[in-house]
Amino acid sequence: MQDNPYIGLWVTGDGRIRQQLKTDGRYAEARGDRENAYTGRYEVDGNTIQYWDDTGFTADGEFVDDVLYHGGMVMYRQEVDQ
Repeated sequence: MQDNPYIGLWVTGDGRIRQQLKTDGRYAEARGDRENAYTGRYEVDGNTIQYWDDTGFTADGEFVDDVLYHGGMVMYRQEVDQ
């Protein structure tokens, strides 16, 4: 998973939805003030991402020119202060 170029924080243009893709193959998605609204595991294959949420639903997305298209959302990489 360390070779995954998409690890990090992805955010919608309005900042309302934030998705952290972690190095251990897990993700956490925040919605508004609700941190960890969705959590689960993910896998990246090329420019496609597959999600398996802890509640049982699945989803997918696609990275195009360093933009994540997922579930009708457009998400942009956001640098995180270290």
